[in-house]
Amino acid sequence: MTDSSEGPEDEGAAPRRRPQRRKQVLLRLDPSVYEAVARWASDELRSANAQIEFLLRRALAEAGRLPRETGPLPRRGRPPGGEPGPR
Repeated sequence: MTDSSEGPEDEGAAPRRRPQRRKQVLLRLDPSVYEAVARWASDELRSANAQIEFLLRRALAEAGRLPRETGPLPRRGRPPGGEPGPR
């Protein structure tokens, strides 16, 4: 059975936009560079991934290449709303 509220069959209703998902990329780093980034991230209470994104955004902004439509850095912790996990 399908729920009629889920499909595009709802005529006259504005299409729902899905939130943009984060792009996953494979990044190969020299182990010593990764360790330095991970230590720096730990000092600033970030994950290594968040630190890399922070540094990339800062470099793009300084070079005048950060796209205008770029949203803010995601906040730390659990995302707001959503379904609660299994009990």
